[in-house]
Amino acid sequence: MRLAFLRRTPARQRSLPRRLLLLAAKGVAGVVLASVLCTLLLRFVPPLTSGVMIERRIEALYQGRPYRAGYQWVRWDRVAPWAPLAVVAAEDQRFAEHRGFDLESIQNALDEHERGRRLRGASTISQQVAKNLFLWSGRSYVRKGLETYFTALIEVLWSKRRILEVYLNIVELGDGVFGVEAASQRFFRKPASRLRPEDAALLAAVLPNPHRLRVDRPSAFVEERRAWILMQMDQLGGLAYVRQF
Repeated sequence: MRLAFLRRTPARQRSLPRRLLLLAAKGVAGVVLASVLCTLLLRFVPPLTSGVMIERRIEALYQGRPYRAGYQWVRWDRVAPWAPLAVVAAEDQRFAEHRGFDLESIQNALDEHERGRRLRGASTISQQVAKNLFLWSGRSYVRKGLETYFTALIEVLWSKRRILEVYLNIVELGDGVFGVEAASQRFFRKPASRLRPEDAALLAAVLPNPHRLRVDRPSAFVEERRAWILMQMDQLGGLAYVRQF
């Protein structure tokens, strides 16, 4: 009996790594399935919050200061078409052509960095939706890998219009101001449906850094950027460009 027990022990030991590997595989499959279902649901249902909103609230709690996020979802047809045109002109002019990643812009940024310039971002609107909605701020290989995964996911499961719609609703446009409806009410005292081209371009002009750049007190840089965005909106084809989505 003792010898028989000793012969069975190595088999049990060999099966333990296999069971752990199977358990890990099931865990990964569960996470992937949950992320796919969540992303698919958000194709039809407005998100209640976003990763950035949660992060800002945690920062305020940690710093002991009051914080109130202005966030009001508004449908695509309740936003003036100048708004999506302005953010595309400002942030991602190849939005209609790429599948989530603008490889040409990434290569240009790397080439400039090799020539000694500061490495600039080349994130598309799809990438910004992925990281703002699902992730947190900061730079790490883990976060970048998750951003790539969620970007590919929303490009497969959402339409281009839906990506723009979500972006316009969750993008940070000031301290505690999320989305074009909250920003339009805060800064222009009117709904997003009544935004003029100049208003939309001003909102898009602060997107590089909505905490340093202000819509309510635009600097010379912001005014120059707004003028540039207005020109780009014309070069994209104006409202005809937005009608393709």
